[in-house]
Amino acid sequence: MPDMSASVSLAVAQLVPLAKEVDENKVTPGVLGFIVFAVMALAVWGLMKSMSKHMRKVDFKEAPEPEESGKGGVKGGTAARTEPQQG
Repeated sequence: MPDMSASVSLAVAQLVPLAKEVDENKVTPGVLGFIVFAVMALAVWGLMKSMSKHMRKVDFKEAPEPEESGKGGVKGGTAARTEPQQG
């Protein structure tokens, strides 16, 4: 693998004069800031789209609440008895 430090130092050496030309009282995010913002916006849009797709698969139907009978018990026979047992 070639030594990357030479190419990095060359790139930095070319950017230093550009940095000196920037007005210190007026700093803007520039193209890189826009690209980062756009990538983040696309990521959030993709996540929201994926979340809505998964939420459509979820079944939100709730079980009906059990109705109380005249004895105070619950219909269906699955609930515990409220009357004392004889025996």
